[in-house]
Amino acid sequence: MRAFRAVILLGVFAVLVPSATGGSQRAEYRFRQIASGFDQPVYVAQPKSEPGRLYIVERPGRIVMLANGKRRTFLDIRNRVESGYTEQGLLSVAFSPAYAKSHRFYVYYTNKVGDVEIDSFLPRGGVAVASSRKQLLIVNHRANDNHDGGQLEFGPDGLLYAGAGDGGSGGDPPDNSQNLSRKLGKLLRLNSGRWQVYAYGLRNPWRFSFDRANGDLYIGDVGQDAWEEIDYRPRSAKGLANYGWSAYEGLAPYKPSRLNHAGTLVRPVQVYSHAGGNCSVTGGYVYRGSAVPSARGRYFYGDYCTGIMWSLRISNGKAVDNRRESTHIDALSSFGQAANGELYAVSLNGGLYHLSKN
Repeated sequence: MRAFRAVILLGVFAVLVPSATGGSQRAEYRFRQIASGFDQPVYVAQPKSEPGRLYIVERPGRIVMLANGKRRTFLDIRNRVESGYTEQGLLSVAFSPAYAKSHRFYVYYTNKVGDVEIDSFLPRGGVAVASSRKQLLIVNHRANDNHDGGQLEFGPDGLLYAGAGDGGSGGDPPDNSQNLSRKLGKLLRLNSGRWQVYAYGLRNPWRFSFDRANGDLYIGDVGQDAWEEIDYRPRSAKGLANYGWSAYEGLAPYKPSRLNHAGTLVRPVQVYSHAGGNCSVTGGYVYRGSAVPSARGRYFYGDYCTGIMWSLRISNGKAVDNRRESTHIDALSSFGQAANGELYAVSLNGGLYHLSKN
């Protein structure tokens, strides 16, 4: 997600890479708006133990609980959150897999000095207790106000993962993403109280997810001037992964001399250009619900600027049947997954949507 972007098209690569512009329009399902009026929502989540409640993350610093059509403020840390720029703010929430017993949940946000911060909280009486805050990570991000990353997700191993952007500006001037001694531009994993670099070479991973059926990893990584990308890695893959930025933007060379050869270079399975006003990928989830059988097993993603959505399947490690969907959401800021695998989406304009049959 980004506020402004200069668009420079590298059309010469258009015939060399898989494109997200193809595929037929589908009419079996769509994202139906089910609520509105949220304050710049950027994520939606649901603990497995609370199938009747949705938690909507508002960028200025609140989490709103929605149940039976009624809303209640679950967390309010607006006094701790810097949200003056579009890519800053309270950016996501993750509930412990053992939330029913531990009641511990985790938030990723930009704090008042501009650094990336991850904290955990405990609720009491259905509302988060400010004094329960436990700080888990701070990453210096004061040089720029963009590329904060923002996703938190528990993996199939039960560990907490966090996607951090490269620190901002254009072209990753400090070369953070390819530098393994820095936490920016990385997919981090919290293991035994320590943050590990699980993968690197990311520019601004605006939403990653694990397929709940098999544990495979999908990442929507925001590009520089020309290409947006979807990265994929099966759970069975071993070792450190390098997703290529800033040596590559999508499949196109960007600053190839920067490439760090540690681990395995993983190329994107899908890219799309900025043609037609596209500008910023919003990664999503593999649909594992039951309400829309024809969508089951498809990975949904979209573009923030155009609101266009696509979906694809993975077969033998490659993207197949990539298609543009007939539904779209203006200012598509995020997808979210319910406890039963149903799929939601939110718009920065305030709307909450649910994948439904037509």
